[in-house]
Amino acid sequence: MLSSKNLIAFSLIAILSLSAIFNPYTNKYLKQLQGDSTFVSKHNGELYDLIVKAADYYQIEPQNAKIDRVWKAMPGYNGIKVDIKASYQNMKKDKKYDEKKLVFVQIPPEVHLLDLSPSPIYRGHPEKPMVSFLINVAWGNEFIPSMLDTLKKNKVHATFFLEGRWAKENPDLTKMIADGGHEIGNHSYSHPNMQLLNEAETREELSKTNEIIEATTGKKVTWFGPPAGAFRKETIDIAHSLKLRTVMWTVDTIDWQKPPTTVLIQRVTSKVHPGAMILMHPTKPTDEALQTLITEIKSRNLRIGTVSKLMDEERIIKLYGPQNMEQDKKNP
Repeated sequence: MLSSKNLIAFSLIAILSLSAIFNPYTNKYLKQLQGDSTFVSKHNGELYDLIVKAADYYQIEPQNAKIDRVWKAMPGYNGIKVDIKASYQNMKKDKKYDEKKLVFVQIPPEVHLLDLSPSPIYRGHPEKPMVSFLINVAWGNEFIPSMLDTLKKNKVHATFFLEGRWAKENPDLTKMIADGGHEIGNHSYSHPNMQLLNEAETREELSKTNEIIEATTGKKVTWFGPPAGAFRKETIDIAHSLKLRTVMWTVDTIDWQKPPTTVLIQRVTSKVHPGAMILMHPTKPTDEALQTLITEIKSRNLRIGTVSKLMDEERIIKLYGPQNMEQDKKNP
């Protein structure tokens, strides 16, 4: 039998337990726990599953830089994956799936452009929805301010390859180009046929131009565009030793022949594609065609950036909508 003290203690515990169960605050707490459990269960069944499905749909492996048989040096391209936990944190407040709130993590490749042996570059990665304007400058001063205005109005940055002699004689225009946020490359010093130069002459052409551009703009040069596209392997190797990567082009406007503006536009729009590098000069037809070219290229969902932007590995992510998750996987 229970002693009287034990009986009293047992009775008190029973009374306190009943009070806790029927306490309105306790009931409120239990309902809150039940509600949270219901929400989490619902989330896991709907929102969470959609995020997991999106993660599978958008995941893509990185691609290494490589020396292509046709296109020579080609940059790598980041892979991506969805951060499921961070994406859920972005969406849990509204309790609904919103593709725009997915959090992506970029996965770099193992082999980068700088890891490759010296080789010319003819285009960016073919899956990157971006192109570059390569503007070679050794003359055409009268068209440069207008072209810069058009680029500025459209928030487009190009890479200007300057002849060293021209940059020395036109420091104000050189600064104007740099101050506009444009990238400046090396176009040799005196515009020679680089195939015909020996090692010392090649090195002088490139070094002298680098020094002038850096002294005028305060910016280091990383890209070399051979005049008329003329080079030999030794040219590429010497440029590489000076920390210059040699850039060619994918699409040529042939604007130095001063074609009708409509012809120039057709030349570009018929060949432009992701990763393309478009060669041009400060000429009247290019000046007149520039706005149309920018509008047309952007209408194809292609961005326009500098050579450095085109060559970097950052993946431009496209969202396709949840309705496409059941279809064939596309590259974002």
